[in-house]
Amino acid sequence: MDLVRRFGWMYLLLAVPAAAGILVAQREHAPIQYTIFLAIFLAFLAVEALYDWVLRIPFREHPDWRLLVPYVALYISSSYGFVVMVWQESVPGGLLMLTLTLAQFAANAATHPRGPERRAADSTTPRVGGPDASQGG
Repeated sequence: MDLVRRFGWMYLLLAVPAAAGILVAQREHAPIQYTIFLAIFLAFLAVEALYDWVLRIPFREHPDWRLLVPYVALYISSSYGFVVMVWQESVPGGLLMLTLTLAQFAANAATHPRGPERRAADSTTPRVGGPDASQGG
């Protein structure tokens, strides 16, 4: 989580080229799919900013399906969108994006704690919603 706090704001800067991409797609009358995929990516960035920087919810350490479902759905949808957008223009480029996306998924899976590591983190970090959240709220 330390890396997210230290460098995560840089990731949010991707909103600038994404918003610019939407404007360019609209101006050049590109297929609506480009605008939709970029809007999904902006929604993902907005949810991440809300969780990490506004509400400061430790959703990675203490998974709560109510928080994870929209986050993961937008994450997977935006990743799919970036692969498809490139694939439509260039199959080798699309294969490269697919490879990078799969590598990113693998890195995420490898760096998120499971089993005993997660249980140890659960015992030291407060749950979403405060101390009573573990009582089935």
